Amino acid sequence: MNKSMLFALSLIAVSGSAAMAQSTPFTSQEQAACRPDAIKLCSSNVGQPAAMKACLEQNKANLSDACRQVVEAHGG
Repeated sequence: MNKSMLFALSLIAVSGSAAMAQSTPFTSQEQAACRPDAIKLCSSNVGQPAAMKACLEQNKANLSDACRQVVEAHGG
């Protein structure tokens, strides 16, 4: 399985976590918006949904506008 697929699965898993219980699951468009940022900034957290979410939140200032909007829409 490649990193893009693992990241997509991580996002899906994160969307069901307790921290995001009030949010809707990530759509394929949201996953696509964050995939490049996740690979560039948080590749060591692929397959670890909670760590990926935390990494994206910690790097929010460095995210693309599209991914930042996704993170903020899901409570980050």
